[in-house]
Amino acid sequence: MRGTGVSGDGVRGSTRVVGLLLAAVAALYVVAPAVHSAAVPLVHAELGLGSGHEVVARVVGSSLALLTLVVAGRAGDLKGRRSVLIVSLAGLAVGCALLAVAFDGWSYVLGRILVAVALAAVFVSCLAFLPTVFLPGRMRKVMAGWLAAMSVGFVLAVNLAPRAASTDGWRLAMVAMTLAAVAALLLVHRYVPEPAAQAGLRLPDQPRAVFLIAFGVLAPAALQLAPVWGWADPRVGLLLLAATVALVLARLRCPTLSVATRGRPALMPARLRTGALIAGLALGFTQVVLAMALPSLAAARGGGPESAALVLSGFGVGGAAGCLFVRRRAIAPVTGSSLGLPLAALGLVLLHAGLGSDSYPVAGDFAVVALIGFGVMLAATPQLARYLAAIPRTHLGTSAALMPGSILLGTAAAQALPYTSAIDSVPVPAEARQLLRIGTIVLAVAALLLGRVAVSVAVACAAGLQYLLTRTGIGDSGTVIVALAFGAAAGALVWARREQSDRLARMSQTASTLQHAVLHPIPEDLGRLRLASLYRPATADTGIGGDFIEALHTPYGTRILIGDVRGKGLQAVQTVTDLLGCFRSQAYETEELGELAARLDRQVLRAAATRGDDELFATALLLQHDGPAQDACDLDVVNCGHLTPLEVTATGVTEIDVPTLLPLGFGTLGGGEPPTPHTVRLGPDAVLVAHTDGLSEARNSTGEFYPLTEGLTLAPYGTPEHLVGHLDDGVRDWTHHLADDIAIIALCPSEPTPHLHAPRDGEAPALTPGRPEEPRTARIR
Repeated sequence: MRGTGVSGDGVRGSTRVVGLLLAAVAALYVVAPAVHSAAVPLVHAELGLGSGHEVVARVVGSSLALLTLVVAGRAGDLKGRRSVLIVSLAGLAVGCALLAVAFDGWSYVLGRILVAVALAAVFVSCLAFLPTVFLPGRMRKVMAGWLAAMSVGFVLAVNLAPRAASTDGWRLAMVAMTLAAVAALLLVHRYVPEPAAQAGLRLPDQPRAVFLIAFGVLAPAALQLAPVWGWADPRVGLLLLAATVALVLARLRCPTLSVATRGRPALMPARLRTGALIAGLALGFTQVVLAMALPSLAAARGGGPESAALVLSGFGVGGAAGCLFVRRRAIAPVTGSSLGLPLAALGLVLLHAGLGSDSYPVAGDFAVVALIGFGVMLAATPQLARYLAAIPRTHLGTSAALMPGSILLGTAAAQALPYTSAIDSVPVPAEARQLLRIGTIVLAVAALLLGRVAVSVAVACAAGLQYLLTRTGIGDSGTVIVALAFGAAAGALVWARREQSDRLARMSQTASTLQHAVLHPIPEDLGRLRLASLYRPATADTGIGGDFIEALHTPYGTRILIGDVRGKGLQAVQTVTDLLGCFRSQAYETEELGELAARLDRQVLRAAATRGDDELFATALLLQHDGPAQDACDLDVVNCGHLTPLEVTATGVTEIDVPTLLPLGFGTLGGGEPPTPHTVRLGPDAVLVAHTDGLSEARNSTGEFYPLTEGLTLAPYGTPEHLVGHLDDGVRDWTHHLADDIAIIALCPSEPTPHLHAPRDGEAPALTPGRPEEPRTARIR
């Protein structure tokens, strides 16, 4: 059961205990190879292990391990993850015991292969346990702590394994590993629950499974055999080609991403899998490059295996620090890759510069390697945590195999480099220098793929500068450090700039979302009206200010509200939200437009009393069209202290004479009889424009107001959209700074009013409804 640590057999332990136990068991995946590496010289001397034995152990072990990751993961989905883990630990104990009693080279090879297969099954089973025990929202912290524990295990293994192998013998070390596997088996059986079975699980697509198996066998075999046979050998090319074809065919058999097909659940987006794959490849590749190059670095400075082990353990120390940093702070995958991978690349460049030089002490090498470990884990941990949290439960086992599989492929790729050999342990300094250079290129490519391109380019320029200084002979240790510091600072500045740009983009998106949530978009056609609107807050990054506008089609006609709240800031936005909420609910419930205005008045009074603001008020203009007793050209208007609306025709602009009441919030509308709406009639082909004072009071550099009437008079007469667009352009040109919010709405009947036409013979004059008889102001030219 996810997040509870409870199985059908009862309570077996808390999730914290289960998580720590799984991390400790998975650490065997790191400890066992370290013990083997330390024991290799003794094994070669005692059993006469030759190059043929080593090649078979590495090639067969790597291929079967990669295959086992997929098989064991899927077996956990179908048969139970706890059962598979127990069987895998038993196999690990048997393999370590076989190594402890090995009597010749081939028995040792058999034990090596069995241990590699068992470790792969143990690791993928522990990894697939995490999403079944912990909730996806906690996966970042869980994965970071898990990887930090494995990094600590790496540090202990690197420093203790050589001493154990040299002091007590490699057979005693294998006996200790056997006892550790047995102890882990007993603890898993006692404390780890069996996750609830998933209904409806089916075997994967069989042809696709065959293609994946072929790739898992062929790819590591080709990489391991390449340095032995030579990259020019046609057999290596055929193996790589066959592995590539198998991978392509498996991908073609994969269901469509993010789309459920034929009842199958949707898979995760490809970018998540790609990010986890690249991060795992970079992690495995970097580990092997350091393990190969650091002994040469230590030997060049007069150090021995203990010195190399101490420096290599810095990778684990830095990796643990990077994991704990991600656990403490929510680092996004792109951020971790943008910062971590360039830092790791700079560390490899610094090691390359110091190889063969006595300028840096062992402590300096340790610090540089710790920087590399910190950077790699800072990039890998968020990628892997995001991937693990997004894995569908129906594909948990096989999908979880991607992480250790990618690390294994990265390891095999590093061991296949032509500058070293799969059977030679320590490269010469020239080869080690080439290894570090290739590792830098690999991390740089990973940074370009996963992080910010600008950050990677800045760091690459600094690394190139350092290389030129070193090659030309003018760069000493001081200039190298300055160049690297410059690159790190340049990368940090570029990253900070990009992060600031992203924050601004998110703020803009948030403001737009807020504006659409509070101020709903005005449709172009509503009822029998054609509408156009504009809302522009004075503060561009807020998205909303103290003006408001809304249009609704109700059973009582199309109703429009436009207005302005006194004040600015958050309090004005709160009042706008209250007013619009009241209007949107009461417009459908209140038959009389005057009563609707009275209810808005009472809403402002309640808001003022709640906030203790005696001066809170809002001007508002309410319009109603197509009411039960209205003509198609009639509009009912209630003006609560707002600006007079304008009628725009082909001949000019007219201020519509509407009685003006006190603004909302003065309590004069809801105390007695509600106000009576004033009916106006639009002329033929006329457009009514209502606006807030932010438009008419926009000032230019000399303090003059925007000439609204003149602007409308000079505007090419057209639709409401044309008029609103003309006003928007005009006020932008008039002022360099908006001091107040602007809200504009323009409307006209969607069905044009019939015009007067000359009577035919014997026909009475046809008249369209004329203008009302109430007084109107003169047209303003």
